[in-house]
Amino acid sequence: MDVLLSTAYLPPVEYFAAMAQADSVHVEAHEHYRKQSYRNRCVLLNVSGVLELSVPVSKTLPNHCPVRDMRIAYRESWQRNHWKSLETSYSTSPYFLYYRDYLEPFYLSHKYAFLLDFNMELTQTICRLLRLSVPLLPTVAYEARPDGLADLRERIHPKRRAEADYPFRVVEPYTQVFSDKHAFVPNLSIVDLLCSQGPDSLAYLRRCCASSVFLQITV
Repeated sequence: MDVLLSTAYLPPVEYFAAMAQADSVHVEAHEHYRKQSYRNRCVLLNVSGVLELSVPVSKTLPNHCPVRDMRIAYRESWQRNHWKSLETSYSTSPYFLYYRDYLEPFYLSHKYAFLLDFNMELTQTICRLLRLSVPLLPTVAYEARPDGLADLRERIHPKRRAEADYPFRVVEPYTQVFSDKHAFVPNLSIVDLLCSQGPDSLAYLRRCCASSVFLQITV
């Protein structure tokens, strides 16, 4: 099965659950940019509870801007702030120290002009950490109804995180870093799973969404 996804910043567990079952992953590069989505935001867990982080962006066009042309704004020190939030949230987790050297350059060394480029390289890095080998391909044109692809561009969205009948909703709890303070929070950023489960993360992804369910929602 070939999957079509929107671009996403430190995507949620369900995003990678879809990738883990795909033969190839196509990332939408030509749609109009949409606010309040995972395209520029992620959801973490810290000592106070759920924390949302957003990458500030600026349009290159006055009206509808293609996501491939959406620039990252550097008016504020968002990279350093995001890295501090990641450290605060996961520095005491079992595996953060194993992965921090791979993630830190995206916040303290590199600057990307375009959101799509930043997301693609960060997602590819996470795939390597997960040992998830699947082609990640940007689309060459926008198609409202793509032929031969499982279109999940709008199925994975922050507003659908709590839907009880959402097929990719994770129902298998794992030990999160602040489990002594908070009940299990499903479907956070992949960073939460990676820092908690380490090399077992890929097996978890493959368990959390059965192939039969995946196929049912793509027809």
